Amino acid sequence: MALIVQKYGGTSVGSVDRIRNVAQRVAKYKAQGHQVVVVVSAMSGETNRLIALAREMQPQPDPRELDVMVSTGEQVTIALLAMALKDLGLKARSYTGWQVPIVTDDAYTKARIEDINDEKIRADLDSGHVVVVAGFQGVDGDNNITTLGRGGSDTTGVALAAALKADECQIYTDVDGVYTTDPRIVPEARRLKTITFEEMLEMASLGSKVLQIRSVEFAGKYKVKLRVLSSFEEEGDGTLITFEEDDNMEQAIISGIAFNRDEAKITIIGVPDKPGIAYQILGPVADANIDVDMIVQNVGHENTTDFTFTVHRNDFSKAMDIVKKIANEIGAREVKGDDKIAKVSIVGVGMRSHVGIARNMFEALSKEGINIQMISTSEIKISVVVEDKYMELAVRILHQAFNLDKAA
Repeated sequence: MALIVQKYGGTSVGSVDRIRNVAQRVAKYKAQGHQVVVVVSAMSGETNRLIALAREMQPQPDPRELDVMVSTGEQVTIALLAMALKDLGLKARSYTGWQVPIVTDDAYTKARIEDINDEKIRADLDSGHVVVVAGFQGVDGDNNITTLGRGGSDTTGVALAAALKADECQIYTDVDGVYTTDPRIVPEARRLKTITFEEMLEMASLGSKVLQIRSVEFAGKYKVKLRVLSSFEEEGDGTLITFEEDDNMEQAIISGIAFNRDEAKITIIGVPDKPGIAYQILGPVADANIDVDMIVQNVGHENTTDFTFTVHRNDFSKAMDIVKKIANEIGAREVKGDDKIAKVSIVGVGMRSHVGIARNMFEALSKEGINIQMISTSEIKISVVVEDKYMELAVRILHQAFNLDKAA
C-alpha cells in the first residue's frame, strides 16, 4: 500500500463530467489499496471570472479581499469531487486550505507556505477516507485567507506530499508529460520519459507552463517523487522527474526549449556609475513585490552606465512608475520601456560537458535574422530576449538546430 498525492488542474475538473472522471480514476487507486490525497484547482476559467468581478468593483482590488474571493473557486471543486467519490461508495472528506490548516505568510495573492498540520489528513486516511484538499490557498498567522499565486495548486500538491512523506506525487494536467517544447508551436516536440529536477526547475522558471516553479523547488528540497500525467488518458507513464542524471543523460545535450511571452524590459540610460547604484534601482522594485528576472549593466563610460532588467508584463506599468521616480532621484538621463519582448531558453544538463552550445544557438538565430537583445546564462541554460513577434520562429529553429525531434 502506498500513500499517493494526486493533483488535478482546472481543465481536469472543468465540468461535472470531468470531475466524475477524476473520481473514477481516484477510485481505481483506492481499490488497489492505496491511501489517496487529492488536491484540486478551481474549474477552468473560474479564477479569471472571479478576478474580473473584483476588478469591476475596484480597478486594483484590495489584496486581502481578493484572496477571500478567488479562494472560493477551489471550495466548489473540492465539494463536488467529494460528492462524486461518495456517489461511488467511497468515504471522502474535503478541506479548504484553512481547515487543514496550510499555514502561509501574509503576502496576499503571492503567499508562501510555512507549515502544514497533517494531523486531520492522517486521521482521515487511517479511517479509510479519500482526502480532498483545495489547492492554491492557505491561512496566515492571523487566520486571514491567503492564496499562493498562479499555479499555486501544484505547490499545494507537492507541499502536502512532502509533509505526508508520500510515496509519489502525481500532477495531472491536460498534457501527458513534459515535452521538449510546446507541441502547439513545434508539432515534432517529443515527450520526455525522464527529466532531472535541475532541468525541470530551469524549465519552470523560464516559462514552461507544465509545472509551477515553487512546486518543483518543494519537490527537489524534500525529495518528493514527482510524475506528470494526463487526466485525459487511461494509461501512460507520463514524465518522471528524477533526482539524478541517468546513464544516457550526457548524450542529450539539450533537453528542452522554454519560452515566456509575459516579459517586459526596462532600461535606465545614463545611470551614475558608482557602488550601490544597482541596489538603489532594484531595492524599491523589490519592495513593491515585483520580481526581477534578467539584469544587464553595461560597462561604464564617462562615469555613467546603462542598466537594463526584465519584469513580468503584468508588473510593467507599476515598475515603470517606480523606476522613473528613481531615475529622477539619482540623476539618470532617460528611462525606456518595452513590453513587446519574449524570452527563449535552451536547457540541458549535457551543456556541462559540451562546448559550443552558445555559438550554435546564436548562429541559428542569426541565420533567421533574429536580433538578441539580452543574454543570460547558467551552468545548464542559456536565455535570450528577442522581439515577441520572433518568439515562435526562434523556438522552432532552435528545436531543429539541436535535433530535439529525434530520440537520444
